[in-house]
Amino acid sequence: MPAPVLLVIAHGSRDPRHAATVHALVRRVRTLRPDVRVETGFLDFNVPSVPGVLESLATEGVRDVVALPLLLTRAFHAKADIPAVLADAPARLRVRQAEVLGPSPLLLTALERRLYEAGLSPADKSSTGVVLASAGSTDPEAIAVIAAIAREWRHTGWCAVRPAFASASPPRTEQAVRELRELGCARVAVAPYVLAPGRLPDRIARGAAGADVLADVLGPAPEVARLLVERYEAARTPVRMALGA
Repeated sequence: MPAPVLLVIAHGSRDPRHAATVHALVRRVRTLRPDVRVETGFLDFNVPSVPGVLESLATEGVRDVVALPLLLTRAFHAKADIPAVLADAPARLRVRQAEVLGPSPLLLTALERRLYEAGLSPADKSSTGVVLASAGSTDPEAIAVIAAIAREWRHTGWCAVRPAFASASPPRTEQAVRELRELGCARVAVAPYVLAPGRLPDRIARGAAGADVLADVLGPAPEVARLLVERYEAARTPVRMALGA
């Protein structure tokens, strides 16, 4: 019995860097699991659309699909948009929605990778304050998760870690940078907790003007690719059990 198809569901953006980054991440996932067919679908702005991919898979005779939201928190898209799209999938498809990517220790490792690539070193941790800069959400659960991640990350040795948001909820990135300066951190770094470039990550970058270091988005970091595989494996298990495998 073939492995379920992994359908990576991205939000989509008018910014061409967004789709390019998503495709780079998916290519890395394919290298990790060459035995699994991996497809990409977008909710908006980009093609192929999620409904289009699902229809094509059904036409080909595919039976089992694991739909993996390329999201860091369980906000509106994970709770409403994606389930609604998947509910309209062709009846002959068995589709299971995987969990969102965050929170995960792998994401913290990826964040640190990006900070070190931007010029920091592990020796700088105790004197560096970090802004964990998220896109933001109106969902209280998503906001609480970001705050919890910041608290957890602080315990790994950073001078301080402050959450910030590019939209919806305060504080903004620039405010968190000021707070860390006032706290007395020798240097301040901004770590975007976002997967791909776009309008809100650009807003984070503008807010980081007063920081010493601005890391890149998570993008196709090796840890992110490994996490996609982990979420796929966790979601496909019930599919295998249902098939008696």
